Amino acid sequence: MSRQLIAGNWKMNGSLAANDTLVRAVAAGLAGARCDVAVCVPSPYLAQVQGLLSGNSLALGAQDVSLHEQGAYTGEVSAAMLKEFGVRYAIVGHSERRQYHGETDAAVADKAKAALAHGITPIVCVGETLADREAGRTADVVKRQMAAVIHTNGHCISEIVVAYEPVWAIGTGRTATPEQAQEVHALLRTQLHAATQHVERIRILYGGSMNAANAAALLAQPDIDGGLIGGASLKPADFLQIVAAAR
Repeated sequence: MSRQLIAGNWKMNGSLAANDTLVRAVAAGLAGARCDVAVCVPSPYLAQVQGLLSGNSLALGAQDVSLHEQGAYTGEVSAAMLKEFGVRYAIVGHSERRQYHGETDAAVADKAKAALAHGITPIVCVGETLADREAGRTADVVKRQMAAVIHTNGHCISEIVVAYEPVWAIGTGRTATPEQAQEVHALLRTQLHAATQHVERIRILYGGSMNAANAAALLAQPDIDGGLIGGASLKPADFLQIVAAAR
């Protein structure tokens, strides 16, 4: 396995002043980090944060990418546009996009393909709702979501990052136990192993309310290769504590 990845998802938060303070504080605390670190910022701030990241080890990420190359798609941002701002990662299929914007498994797969075509690593999110988990459908849901991405991107599936984000644990303060998270990560690893001979290249992150208090226990699991961090990524001390827990 390659180095773990800790990626902050700022969601729809930030301002020019707040971003400057946050990025400078995180960058200053990265000395000796044993993992890769990225921040996924709102599109209007890509240029600002690109400038702030110059000369340090933080990577820039976007929170979404269009499945279209160009054209009459008002409000959309293409992978080619993101690439011009030095974007290394793009989150695709976050549960909030699936829930609030009706993104289908097929659309998520196409977004991953669009990112890969421009040398951007998609962070592909999969995860089940509370109703799915209580009905015993967790494995079926995450395998279906992952299968769509494998089907569309099978020839380069080893180039993606996966984030398991149980929907019931996002922004709720609830978190899957390390054992629950590890079980799903191992399931995804097995599914990906069947699709590529290079499964060791694929990092599978945990994305359900990882924070400074629970990061060490989650990141110690054998199939958890990092974290997709929401609220804690807006707090430099908490985010850096998670980074410090990574191996």
